[in-house]
Amino acid sequence: ISLHSLKDFVNTSLEYLEHSIRANRRKDNLFHAYNLITVDDKSAKISYLNEMLEGQVAVLSSKCLSSAKALDILDAMKYSALFREDQYSYLLYPNKDLPSFINRNTIPKERVLKSNLLQQLVADKNTQIIEQDIKGAYHFNGNFKNANNLKEALNILSETKYKPLVKSDSKLVLDIFEEIFDHKSFTGRSGTFYGYEGLGSIYWHMVSKLLLSVQECCLKAIRKNESPKLIGKLLDHYYEIQEGIGVHKPPKLYGAFPIDPYSHTPAGKGAQQPGMTGQVKEDIICRFGELGVFVNEGKLQFDPCLLRQREFLKEEKTFRYIDVAQEQKSLELSINSLAFTYCQVPVIYEISNKESAEVFKSDTTSVKLDNLIIDAATSEKIFKRTGEVTLLRIRINQSILK
Repeated sequence: ISLHSLKDFVNTSLEYLEHSIRANRRKDNLFHAYNLITVDDKSAKISYLNEMLEGQVAVLSSKCLSSAKALDILDAMKYSALFREDQYSYLLYPNKDLPSFINRNTIPKERVLKSNLLQQLVADKNTQIIEQDIKGAYHFNGNFKNANNLKEALNILSETKYKPLVKSDSKLVLDIFEEIFDHKSFTGRSGTFYGYEGLGSIYWHMVSKLLLSVQECCLKAIRKNESPKLIGKLLDHYYEIQEGIGVHKPPKLYGAFPIDPYSHTPAGKGAQQPGMTGQVKEDIICRFGELGVFVNEGKLQFDPCLLRQREFLKEEKTFRYIDVAQEQKSLELSINSLAFTYCQVPVIYEISNKESAEVFKSDTTSVKLDNLIIDAATSEKIFKRTGEVTLLRIRINQSILK
């Protein structure tokens, strides 16, 4: 296969994928997460599940949409059934009232009257498929688990006096069965119960995925030099979503120690199921994005275009860390600075009028740079934790801070 053929295949695939994304845009500016296909002898029909948070995260991360379209999604989400006001965060699936157990297997009378087979079975008190209770309501055989059980019962009836009615009404009866139980839309917890990551629950890992996808949209808008107004609105959504995550909440609202990661928050309860959830991974990635730490072509570079000035120290403090030799070290930080480690190498940010970087080495020498990009050779030493780089001092132009 030639390289040219592979490129053509990839380009064609991208066209179809992007068409699929555009075709799944809803009238409310959200996107369908999953499509259902129903195939019969003559056609294939598409239907949709309810709006889902993961669908919005997927499309925001797809890089297919413009910054303005991404903002449309975020604005729509804020006014959708996915937004949960009390926690100022987003549900995995919209909340809804499920029918009670006693009402689940009830066939509307008008649907029974559409089928001569069902009417005849009721008249004959034949309960192989349908039964009428003492209040006159109609129910499918309670032993049926799915449509295959119903088909088996219809096949048995086709060997009896009901053969003509079975032949004429089988499809109708199967359609009624699907209308009642909607098995094709069954997705497990998302449509059948309220706890865990079910209806009305916030699933914190997906909220962190949302935060990361919105950060990607913010960075894209900044790098494409979109209007300050558009960038500002995207950043508003980003920091609002961030504030909705547990670590920023008081315990009374979160329902647990805010510093601990929890799986989910169901309706009417605090955070549930503590543990090292996947949320932690996205939160760490987001934090490095906020700090503006990136790797490009093997070079470590700093571009804190999302960082807010209020994060810098208002007073002097001591920064303690564990270095690559697993020894505890400390650094004195001045006002208007902040510090973190990257591959166990301390990085100090300082607000300045001009950007520059200084690389300190274990042999007590240092190298000054007039930009914030660390060369590939030095970056590799940091990545491999060789110990040759002991400190990075990064001076940031105040004008880029939020």
